[in-house]
Amino acid sequence: MILPALTEATSPFFRPIKYSLFPPLGLATLAAYFGDEDDVTICDEHVETLRLDDEPDLVVIQVYITSARRSYEIADHYRRRGARVALGGLHVTSLPDEAAAHADHIFSGPGEDTWPRFLDDLRRGVPVTRYASRDRTLAALPPIRRDLIKRHLYLVPNSIVVSRGCPHVCDFCYKVAFFQGGKQFYTMEVDRALAEIDRLPGRHLYFLDDHLFGNPNFAAALFDGMTGMGRLWQAAGTVKSVLEQPRVLEKAVRSGLRSLFVGFETVNSANLHDQRKYQNIGRDYAEAVRRLHDLGVMVNGSFVFGMDHDGPDVFDRTVEWAVEHGIETATYHILTPYPDTALYRRMEADTRMLHHEWDLFDTRHVVFKPHRLTAPQLEAGYWRAYRDFYRWGSIWRGASTKPGLRPRLRHLAYAGGWKKFEPLWDLLIRSKQVLHALPVLETILTGFGSRPAIAGTSALRDSKPEALPTLEDRVASA
Repeated sequence: MILPALTEATSPFFRPIKYSLFPPLGLATLAAYFGDEDDVTICDEHVETLRLDDEPDLVVIQVYITSARRSYEIADHYRRRGARVALGGLHVTSLPDEAAAHADHIFSGPGEDTWPRFLDDLRRGVPVTRYASRDRTLAALPPIRRDLIKRHLYLVPNSIVVSRGCPHVCDFCYKVAFFQGGKQFYTMEVDRALAEIDRLPGRHLYFLDDHLFGNPNFAAALFDGMTGMGRLWQAAGTVKSVLEQPRVLEKAVRSGLRSLFVGFETVNSANLHDQRKYQNIGRDYAEAVRRLHDLGVMVNGSFVFGMDHDGPDVFDRTVEWAVEHGIETATYHILTPYPDTALYRRMEADTRMLHHEWDLFDTRHVVFKPHRLTAPQLEAGYWRAYRDFYRWGSIWRGASTKPGLRPRLRHLAYAGGWKKFEPLWDLLIRSKQVLHALPVLETILTGFGSRPAIAGTSALRDSKPEALPTLEDRVASA
């Protein structure tokens, strides 16, 4: 089972720490369906060298758009050596005919229903060439094969996913295409999710769910179950969930939430209508940041440049807003129309796509004709935004928005440590010692030992009480 390296991971701009964060959880999940008699290995090219001189019976490759070229090279190599090759993942789902030229079997959508069916067909000698997911459920998901994960190669080995998809449908989102043909969002049973968490050693967790708060009843029950476990965790949520689910957010903090990835996407509200990012329309971004900070939760803000209402001033305005509001880290992207998304179809219809070189669909290159910017302006502005946000002066300004010494030190340590110590990260990764940095991350997440305030904070002062979930709600969430 192979996770080929993304193109950007081998570029001159490669940041080793970015690609040494999380193990290939998707492959480890599929590996759980193999039998005890099967000899299974997982190779993640981001952190180890792939051997190509072995002779496996079956090769399984997870394909992302910027790893497509490398994935096809590996697939073609093993097919020439007589191995059976299966391809799946986001890119395969978007362009199945392209992938089919390099595989014996391709898989569209999530694999909880198709993968065990394929293995059963294979054992009976009747596998088909294409499998498309339709039955979306996590009810029969076996425990992830974490024994196949080389924990020492990752800063965050305790990654976990307890839901699939997202309840929102944004035009530029790759995941919408991935989950088409069935449920767009579904969750584990709470007890099964808690059991998976309980299997993980140490304190730190990272939820890789697209939207952990997507089902408030499930999220509330999960956080209730996690309270008292002594965990520290990070996850992704939306502006809407922060503003409209204050009691769920409070439960999250009580159970260990210390950092949240939030998709703000744009400071131009007109862009939200164009991209059907309806959950952000009319939301007070500043209030969402304030609520999280009041609860002791750091913010990783996500922003996209190049939407049709973005002019040359969008980069400076976005950076200034993020610094002014004390956002600890920011992730910037150039708008990228991924195949089989509504945005891609719209760009194709308007003849605005510049090319289809998948290696460059990495959110760092312009692959379409912008409306109010030139392509060079957009790329230059993207890189300038990163430089300006992560200047020491900007980091100091962001830290100064925090009340008290500890929150300011935490901001400096988190933002500075993420971007300003590349030689140290490189040394730890190349010496395969990156896991030794995890205690430092945990110390920063805790605010150097401080305890976040919950009851009585201004984040909750003006909130309306939420209705308690009914029995029917809890059954639905499970």
